[in-house]
Amino acid sequence: MNIREMKPIAIFRHAEIEGPRYLATFLDEQCIPWKLVKIDQGEPLPTSILAYSGMALIGGPMSVNDDLPWIPPLLSLIQQAVDADIPVLDHCLGGQLISKALGGVVTKNAVKEIGWGEVTVSKNDTARHLFGDMQSFNGFHWHGETFSLPAGAVHLMASQPISARIPSTWGGLVDTAP
Repeated sequence: MNIREMKPIAIFRHAEIEGPRYLATFLDEQCIPWKLVKIDQGEPLPTSILAYSGMALIGGPMSVNDDLPWIPPLLSLIQQAVDADIPVLDHCLGGQLISKALGGVVTKNAVKEIGWGEVTVSKNDTARHLFGDMQSFNGFHWHGETFSLPAGAVHLMASQPISARIPSTWGGLVDTAP
């Protein structure tokens, strides 16, 4: 398929401060169309994900366990994407959303993980394929929750001492942070 014929990637923003930044720049540089869905401004969610070639879920200060009206329909869209083999990329809150949509559990960490810390790449074929010879890197963390990996997920990275999963993958789906 020609990129010019590609359906846009839906990027879901949950807080104005948590925009797509580098992802948007990358997509623009690759001439890949995208549409920002501003959940934080009350923009309605699409009723189907089938109009999109991919789905990206950005972070936010809330928890997937919060009683917010947009969470159940967004979980449904994630399940639609998985069922239709549409790639899903997430960051932070997005990891929680994917985990819960696919049957995982989101729980509070014993302590909040805030600040710079080492992230270790898992030693499995999927992690090696995505990250090559990289064994670890220094990353910035700001999260107080973690999530279980749903059935079929592959663990890709971890931070210490809290075993927050960052990122994970489900088939063709990649997760970039809890």
